[in-house]
Amino acid sequence: MRLPRVLVAAPASGHGKTTLATGLMAALARRGLEVSGHKVGPDYIDPGYHALATGRPGRNLDPHLTGESLVPPLLLHGARGADVAVLEGVMGLFDGQIGGAGFASTAHVARLTRTPVVLVVDVSHASRSIGAVVHGMADFQPDLTLAGVVLNKAGSPRHAAEAAKAVESTGVPVLGVLHRDDGVSAPSRHLGLVPAAERGTGVAALEPLAERVSEHVDLDAVLELAATAPDLADKPWDPAAHVRLAGGCAPGVDAPTGTDTPVVAVAAGRAFTFRYAETTELLEAAGCAVVPFDPAHDPELPPGTRGLYLGGGFPEVHAAALAANARLRAELRQAVLDGLPTVAECAGLLYLCRGVDGHPMVGALDAEARMTPRLSLAYRRPVLASDQLLGAAGTPATAHEFHRTTVTPVHGDRAAWRVDGTPAGFAGPTLSASYLHVHWAGHPGHAQRFADAVRAGDVRATDGLPGAVRAGTSHPGTASAGAPDVPSPEPVPDVPPVPDVPLADPLRHHGDVEAAEGLLDLAVNVSRLPRPDWLEDALHAGVAASTSYPDARAAHAAVARRHARDRSEVLVTAGAAEAFFLVARARPWRRPVVVHPQFTEPDVALRAAGHQVEHVLCRPGDGFALDPERVPEDADLVVLGNPTNPTGRLHSAAVLRSLVRPGRVVVVDEAFMDFVPDEPQTLTSQRVPGLIVLRSLTKLWSIPGIRVGYVVGDAAVLAELADQQAPWSVSAPALAAVVATTGTTAVTEQEHRARRAVRERRVLVDGLAELGVAVAESAAPFVLAGLGHGTHAWLRAHGVAVRRADTFPGLDDGWARIAVREPAASRHLLTKLRTKS
Repeated sequence: MRLPRVLVAAPASGHGKTTLATGLMAALARRGLEVSGHKVGPDYIDPGYHALATGRPGRNLDPHLTGESLVPPLLLHGARGADVAVLEGVMGLFDGQIGGAGFASTAHVARLTRTPVVLVVDVSHASRSIGAVVHGMADFQPDLTLAGVVLNKAGSPRHAAEAAKAVESTGVPVLGVLHRDDGVSAPSRHLGLVPAAERGTGVAALEPLAERVSEHVDLDAVLELAATAPDLADKPWDPAAHVRLAGGCAPGVDAPTGTDTPVVAVAAGRAFTFRYAETTELLEAAGCAVVPFDPAHDPELPPGTRGLYLGGGFPEVHAAALAANARLRAELRQAVLDGLPTVAECAGLLYLCRGVDGHPMVGALDAEARMTPRLSLAYRRPVLASDQLLGAAGTPATAHEFHRTTVTPVHGDRAAWRVDGTPAGFAGPTLSASYLHVHWAGHPGHAQRFADAVRAGDVRATDGLPGAVRAGTSHPGTASAGAPDVPSPEPVPDVPPVPDVPLADPLRHHGDVEAAEGLLDLAVNVSRLPRPDWLEDALHAGVAASTSYPDARAAHAAVARRHARDRSEVLVTAGAAEAFFLVARARPWRRPVVVHPQFTEPDVALRAAGHQVEHVLCRPGDGFALDPERVPEDADLVVLGNPTNPTGRLHSAAVLRSLVRPGRVVVVDEAFMDFVPDEPQTLTSQRVPGLIVLRSLTKLWSIPGIRVGYVVGDAAVLAELADQQAPWSVSAPALAAVVATTGTTAVTEQEHRARRAVRERRVLVDGLAELGVAVAESAAPFVLAGLGHGTHAWLRAHGVAVRRADTFPGLDDGWARIAVREPAASRHLLTKLRTKS
């Protein structure tokens, strides 16, 4: 069969495969071509972006999951009627199963499908060396056709020209150059990219991406390369050839008629976005009607439901919405216990448990699920552990596992699978629930057994639940007979309101006064993780050393090493608050400016020193971005945060450097920069005249009572601050904390904590989005949310403290700042908000 096609690959993950592949699909579709998108490997998320770009289902090509022989037929099946197919690779070009000599790699699929490869290479950290990378990639596997290269993240035309010249010297043509553009990147989730179904701006983002690729990549050259792909001798995969309309394994089941089409309810919506298109096609070929439903919002199962398929997704992210839909959870629990044929993979497994991180779920399985920091990611070769819904004990399969949760216990009385000899999952005659994802095109017997059970369930039906069939009694191993009833959404407690905190001076208002005893504290931005042992030891040593006056020399030296500064460019302070007061008293400022919304302490310090303060307001409609042109040219002091409290806005280092002027001091408060992985926009190591950077150690390291931070920057400005500092203002325990938290062990731990904060923030942000709450994009351990007027006080009356935002210049009572906490705390808040709405 004739199929023009190209495969987008890269030397490693992170080079821009998804950006280029999706951009190519969208750009070619804009030309009026019918484009088919395919993803190498088991990934569900990238195909969602492909579907947005092409208007066709995204497809997966995975030799492990389906076997080598099915890869070309599945490609041809997915590309029926297409003018061109674009395949996106996985990881690095030659990276496959560990120990498998490249099995299931991008190169393996390119060879199986005889598809020319277009390599996308991130050139942001190299130029001429890119030629060596391409040369090695082209020569490493002789039976692979490396047909072209696209350079990504070029810094300038000169940089791009140098890299392109080096690549073309290898004989591989450069098809295009993409320059740095953060506007087309997809946001990350704890398992990878955010699914396209969860991005409200997903479709809108495709237009500038298609425009960018059309402008900077030679699409005609790409189509010419695609046309060189040889014809494939295989026939397209046909689901009807792999299943029967009626199953012989279920006695009494007759062939379906036009009016006898059992419904299989398939979980969909934002919480359940992972399933292979071929799963639906196999079930339909077996005579079932596949009907999606949204477990977060639909009040009941689709009418006539006789089978249930719960695929993958992120129920842990959307737990509050799933928990609030108690009516559907109750129906599902009873249906599953009554024998409704049910397949649950990964997210579906979690949803069937009693709860996820304390939020009630369906309760059909006597198990609890919770988030963990550990990622389980692997190909598996399991066997069915017992006779169950999907087959007989000992039946082998190929699968993959991809999650950051754990379920306790790991298996029921009757396990679903044995993975490397270890039982896992929950099973019964009408149930299979586990973490394993199986591509049913590679194992069509699963679809057949499930379809047969669905039809047999119709025969066994004894009464009609609306939307579900009771199919006999519950079976051993399906669930615990004593599983608790599913509770209704938590009612708003009928308790006297907790009085709001009076505002004596809005600029002096602080979140700690809102965190009254008995309230869930989402008002204070201090990490609740336990302090590391090495920090505890340092604090104790500092207390022991308090018999002498504090000696700050070691702390200054430690900070200087941490940020590659000279000792004269460092000043240790009793937190950022002291630093602001030192700045306020350092000079007779003529026109001090504070960029707001922002931490109000600079205003307080400047006002106490007798200065009149001018504000520059960043607007919500601009995402609280700073326009440097709005800062008065004659301002001699400019103060702003990065990331900013309370918006969480992370300004670019280039924008902040542009504020520097002769005779002006720019103060950047980086009190929360240590919560930003890799700190890409920090200015702590940049020597710029007139620029100083404030850092705080109290939030990340859970030591607000110690009061410690430091300032780095222009040595002349720091000398002026030091002249205002009281002797021994920083205590011995605080100085010991500085030394401990700036060492190499601390830097590693900081990165770990920062990445954990990103994951936990995503749970909160996605949950708020599920409720329709506007949230400012944040890089901090808090988010600014548009909860609506009066909600801050309502939450306080119902047991939750958030930071009121009307004390920040530029904001009103409709906004509140919410601290990022562990997922259970965020979901408690989300459940409360749902009861209010």
